[in-house]
Amino acid sequence: MAQQAIRVEVSELSKRFGAVQAVRGLSFAAEPGRVTGFLGPNGSGKTTTLSMVLGLTRPDHGTATIGGVPYAALERPALTVGSSLSADFHPAHTGRAHLDIVRRAIGVPRSAVDEKLELVGLADAADRKTGGYSLGMRQRLALAAALLGDPGVVLLDEPINGLDPEGIRWIRLLLRHLAGEGKTVLLSSHLLSEVQQTVDDVVVIRRGELAFTGTLAELQRGTGERTVLVGVARPDSGEQPELARALQAAGAQVHGARGSTMRVTGLDPAAVGLVALGAAIPLAHLSVEQSELEQSFLELVEDRGAEPPAAPATEGGAA
Repeated sequence: MAQQAIRVEVSELSKRFGAVQAVRGLSFAAEPGRVTGFLGPNGSGKTTTLSMVLGLTRPDHGTATIGGVPYAALERPALTVGSSLSADFHPAHTGRAHLDIVRRAIGVPRSAVDEKLELVGLADAADRKTGGYSLGMRQRLALAAALLGDPGVVLLDEPINGLDPEGIRWIRLLLRHLAGEGKTVLLSSHLLSEVQQTVDDVVVIRRGELAFTGTLAELQRGTGERTVLVGVARPDSGEQPELARALQAAGAQVHGARGSTMRVTGLDPAAVGLVALGAAIPLAHLSVEQSELEQSFLELVEDRGAEPPAAPATEGGAA
């Protein structure tokens, strides 16, 4: 069924479990037509936040809304929001049987089961018991269940966990496809490297508090100094040291070369390109060192104090 564009918004959300402040004053939004990565270390409050968005955990303060209303106020919530917070199933049920139970509960046609099994690549394993499924297969089944009602919002907790490289590539393409249909996709992960080729926007939390919200590009610019990798087209012509001198004259720092590629800080890629153009030196390579993005993420979530006690295993914990 067609869905209108639906925004997910969290405002000043807080939740305490005994001595543990799992989430504190958290605010962010996930927009339609975009994939939002909800990132933070294990124990940072991601699962607790998603549980509050889904009405499974009651917040102490603040609101979580889907299309402007709480989950509990949605008329047919499973047809608006598809979610997966775990990949655990009754081991004696087949994949098809599990989806059939879900589809009867939410009131969608029987044909939806086969459609979603095909979509997630489990058609050939549909009649096998889930007790024999690998973790990656269980992740696919959980995603199929989340998509049964063709929801406008998809919320997934660590969906890439357990997938092999082909499975990771597959889920990236699927999530991009869902966003391309106008759906709001929000997925959590404790590793930026897992999702950086998938997400448009990033929400980073640390010990339950917001550390960053913005686009992936803004995260890359937001902390630390980027290292630009520069390779000249004719490395044996003497143009590499000539370009190094020109970059230094423009205020950059050149940190040496790895083969024919120099590492440069102090200028962004566009400025480096302009310096090369002004020196009439053709480039073969110009990029930002990929590890700098991961470093920005690590700087945001780095623990500068003692860890709080572990949250109790109730109402979603603080994972």
